[in-house]
Amino acid sequence: MKIKIALAMVSIGAVFFMGGCGKPTFKGKADNTPYETRECLKELSRGAEIRQDMLIDKLVAYKGKRMLYGYKNGKKVFSSRMSLGKNCDKGDKMCAGDYRTPVGSYKIVRKKCDPRLYRSLMISYPNAQDIAEARAKGLNPGGYITIHGQPKWNADGRGDAYTLAHDWTEGCMAVPNKKMAQLWAGVRNGTPITIHP
Repeated sequence: MKIKIALAMVSIGAVFFMGGCGKPTFKGKADNTPYETRECLKELSRGAEIRQDMLIDKLVAYKGKRMLYGYKNGKKVFSSRMSLGKNCDKGDKMCAGDYRTPVGSYKIVRKKCDPRLYRSLMISYPNAQDIAEARAKGLNPGGYITIHGQPKWNADGRGDAYTLAHDWTEGCMAVPNKKMAQLWAGVRNGTPITIHP
């Protein structure tokens, strides 16, 4: 009986770990460093995150190339590789839960501090066209699509080569944390973003 209970406890622990409830490791080392949401929120409340010398007035993403670019006055001032939704190769986002990254013209509508994923910029998906296309098919277009940084286990970027080689998000665009810090400092709410196939 005691052996069965012990095996059950080990199995439950393995399930929680595999499901993301444990402490993920990279090369056998646990990373216990949370993102400092308190400091992030203080920055946002004061508008202190924006740096005039790093401003970006337009974002353009190319899903096929897995690249995100930022422009100021028509000049490219930012570029980054990115990961997309797990099913992004199956086409444009159609509905909630399809794990696809949308295609279209949007705006940055909110900055978000998150203890799990290093900072994020929420985009205005779904737009009117997305809503109309989804409704015509009897679908819910979903929402909450962002450009965000890396998960907690990759806070220092040591796993960027791995994460950027895979599409792993639920439909968002994920960039390395150093690149996300640049976007955080340079992108204001209202900045337009166009996402191409």
